[in-house]
Amino acid sequence: MLKMRSEGTGYANTLVASMGLAARPETEVRGVHIRSKGPDDFILRAVDLVHQYGPVTALDHVSLDVRRGEFLTILGESGSGKTTFLRVISGLEKVSHAAELSLDGVDVRDVPAAKRNCTTVFQSYALFPHMSVEENVCYGLKLRGVEKEEARRQANDALAMVRLSAKGTRRIGQLSGGERQRVALARAIVTRPAILLLDEPLGALDEKLRYDMQAELVEIHRALGMTFIYITHSQEEALTMSDRIVLMRRGRIEQCGTPEELFDRPSSRFAAEFMGFDNVLPCTVRSVSESGEAEVDFKGTTLRGICARESQLHKGDTALFAVRAERLTPVSRAGEPNASNVIACQPAEHVYRGKYTDQTAQTIDSTRLKIRTWDQSATPGSFNAVTCRTQDCVILPH
Repeated sequence: MLKMRSEGTGYANTLVASMGLAARPETEVRGVHIRSKGPDDFILRAVDLVHQYGPVTALDHVSLDVRRGEFLTILGESGSGKTTFLRVISGLEKVSHAAELSLDGVDVRDVPAAKRNCTTVFQSYALFPHMSVEENVCYGLKLRGVEKEEARRQANDALAMVRLSAKGTRRIGQLSGGERQRVALARAIVTRPAILLLDEPLGALDEKLRYDMQAELVEIHRALGMTFIYITHSQEEALTMSDRIVLMRRGRIEQCGTPEELFDRPSSRFAAEFMGFDNVLPCTVRSVSESGEAEVDFKGTTLRGICARESQLHKGDTALFAVRAERLTPVSRAGEPNASNVIACQPAEHVYRGKYTDQTAQTIDSTRLKIRTWDQSATPGSFNAVTCRTQDCVILPH
């Protein structure tokens, strides 16, 4: 799993002081210093949010606290409620019901979008084509009554942070897609909002540009210490950039945790499959240890894994054994006495994908397994079983 959270931020840090961002006491999230007054310093508190579009419930009793300086990603498939949640925070939608919705300690349930201290970066950029790059970045400052020369200075600082200092006089139509996204980002951060909301901002970029912008977003976030709430359907983007991920499904929060927790320890079948667990097998629990390790039976085969968080599994329960395709290792050792986590199977198909090879295998009862290997020297199909480590497997409630 690719991580960018430990990257250096020297370039961006040289510009923070000139943008007038005052330092605050710091805490640490996943090795990243974030501005915080203490353990209860939440920049956003949302309690029991319900939002409806006619008969459709887009947010179904959602509650979430966001810490000051956190990079939080709302992840989910289309229709999960993630963009509605962002629009409710920004004020673009007036929430149908909320027990609490506060931004930096201020109740914003009845506060219009223009008066909320947050700014949104959209996938469509929403830039003014008749203005220059500098004029676009200055626009928000102009609305706030900032003097012209001071606005230009702050705009140039923001453009320097996104590496566009030399293009301030250009028109938007003269920029590439990646450059336009950087202008939108500069326009958002120059007003120094309490929260920066990013609604799938990299969705229209090609693969290389997306990777480059991910690194730049992480660097800018670390340098500014600003709270980022990022919306995406991409697991890779969420895992790469986030301090914490909120996985949504059908208007509810399915799971919330660190990237490592969602990647390695999903709490439900939906979370497991969404986060890339290609093999989810029905099984019966034989035993559960105090440490949370479970032994299960899969059609006569003994398998071991780690129980999902708060799963409360017991002997005799029907459960699910989940393992990622890349965590299965093809071997030639089926039939070993007392072997665990060895599933007898026969090779079926394989697809070469450059960096890796995807293979499928079939058990005696026709259950299909997915395997991903990076060893280009291995001969596809030269195995009669697959094996996996206990710590790479998750036992989920059925």
